[in-house]
Amino acid sequence: MIRKYNVAILGATGAVGTELLTLLAERNFPLGKLKVLASERSAGKSIRFADKDLTIEAVNESSFNDVDIVLASAGGSISKQWLPIATKAGAVSIDNSSAFRMHPDVPLIVPEVNPKAALTHKGIIANPNCTTILLAVAIYPLHQVQPIKRIVAATYQSASGAGARAMEEVKIQSQAILNGEPALPEILPYPLAFNLFPHNSPMTENNYCEEEMKMVNETRKIFADQNIRITATCIRVPVLRAHSEAINLEFDRPFSPDKAREILAKAAGVQLVEDFSKNYFPMPIDASGKDDVLVGRIRQDISHPNGLELWLCGDQIRKGAALNAVQIAELLIANSLL
Repeated sequence: MIRKYNVAILGATGAVGTELLTLLAERNFPLGKLKVLASERSAGKSIRFADKDLTIEAVNESSFNDVDIVLASAGGSISKQWLPIATKAGAVSIDNSSAFRMHPDVPLIVPEVNPKAALTHKGIIANPNCTTILLAVAIYPLHQVQPIKRIVAATYQSASGAGARAMEEVKIQSQAILNGEPALPEILPYPLAFNLFPHNSPMTENNYCEEEMKMVNETRKIFADQNIRITATCIRVPVLRAHSEAINLEFDRPFSPDKAREILAKAAGVQLVEDFSKNYFPMPIDASGKDDVLVGRIRQDISHPNGLELWLCGDQIRKGAALNAVQIAELLIANSLL
């Protein structure tokens, strides 16, 4: 008889929480009881799962009793408050916030890259930042063959990265502009419709924003290599869903683009998309709703003999957040780590 697992989704009403529910149903997750948890203001409302409505519960001290897995997507402060309580109750938490990512005792997992790191968990596993996940899936297969020395990343991040309300705000702003009216920002700091701006996360002392430093620090942790030189520029763009990244890789010797294509065509979680004759490469519209990271436009860096360029697109809500979390849960089950 297949064992079933009791799951709690913390932050069930947000964009990622909704996607978690969809994925649990789509992937035939061995689900026993399912709790949907949110704040007091959402308590008592219903949310759809598969063919039934679930009642949202306000999270409290007893919410995690008899829960095996917590899928958290409610923000860092909420995770810091409630996940230690879930751990004491015996649950394993997979956290989509940045609260525990760089904690030395918390594994930071991309299942296609470092699944063995999950063996060391002590009740909490961190889900990496969306841009880091997409990057790691796309380039780790190359790193395994020939170690990467330096990564230069430029990201083009959709409104979905700021949540469902930001996605709706872009729609409203777009209509306002088309009507000749002002586009008023509320969720994001500046109008995003027909516009773009550097990522709105707080600046750090080195003049990189927090989003950029997440790519630097998290990639090093996931790859277990603190010597990789990484720089990133993160930009918010007027796309509803799915992030894009322009990546420049430097190796210690030349890396053939054809060899890279051969490797990535077989890599887990990657779909090779490129037609140079038609100038057709990954686009957010094609990546939306897809599990795989779309990779293409692989070419020699003409400025450096050991450089390789590639372009990728991935669904921030799926592989960049919810899907990666569910895959971690599946990894725990497959390896009896609960």
